[in-house]
Amino acid sequence: MRILCTNDDGYDARGLAVLEEIAARFSDDVWVVAPSEEQSGAGHSLTLTRPLRIRRHADKRYSVTGTPTDTVMMALAKIMKDSPPDLILSGVNRGANLAEDVTYSGTVSAAMEGALAGVRAIALSQTIDRSAEGFGTFDAARAWGERAIGPLLTLDWAPRTLININFPPLAADAVQGIRVTQQGLRDYGRLQIVANRDPRGLDYYWFGLGPPIGTPQHSTDLEAIADGMIAVTPLHLDLTHRESLSMVNGAYR
Repeated sequence: MRILCTNDDGYDARGLAVLEEIAARFSDDVWVVAPSEEQSGAGHSLTLTRPLRIRRHADKRYSVTGTPTDTVMMALAKIMKDSPPDLILSGVNRGANLAEDVTYSGTVSAAMEGALAGVRAIALSQTIDRSAEGFGTFDAARAWGERAIGPLLTLDWAPRTLININFPPLAADAVQGIRVTQQGLRDYGRLQIVANRDPRGLDYYWFGLGPPIGTPQHSTDLEAIADGMIAVTPLHLDLTHRESLSMVNGAYR
């Protein structure tokens, strides 16, 4: 099995090294194609207004000056064109990608691009405890990654689907297990905008996120993480809200 490892935290990210460790437990044919620099929050964006550059670091190891989507596209259509991957692993992201995070996440979007191309793809994220020194570790992901991924590889995946895995901010031996979940939803009120002024006297603004609001709904990825579980969430790329089709169709009659 040939595995492509990518991420949105950048080629030098600590989580990418953890991901390579996990991938090596499944295959000795592991490729790395990752963004040159951090692309957190890039979502499923595609670079169209400037050229991209590829840097070869070593055999099967490359970086791309673009978004996670650019990176996967470049891997599939250029770098690995004659030796396409059987599996794409994206991560391990430093920070959770839960609930509505998946729409912003470059980590998840890299997996989405793989799913669009017909390649099985899994996004992996390590929830962090911001009160911990250094914002915590990747211990849970490193210890549980193989157990979380392995069973998924035996399944017959539906077309254009991907898996989103989040590890709780716990020591490996404190993790309570693995739970299959649905995507949750948080209150938008957690968004914060921090205003300040630069040395030239010009105003600038910085997006931030406050603490989650409300209690996680039952069976969601949010609840699983709160319970100390690993959240495994199947996602698909068809955004059609089927329950609204009849209502909207009726508006045009």
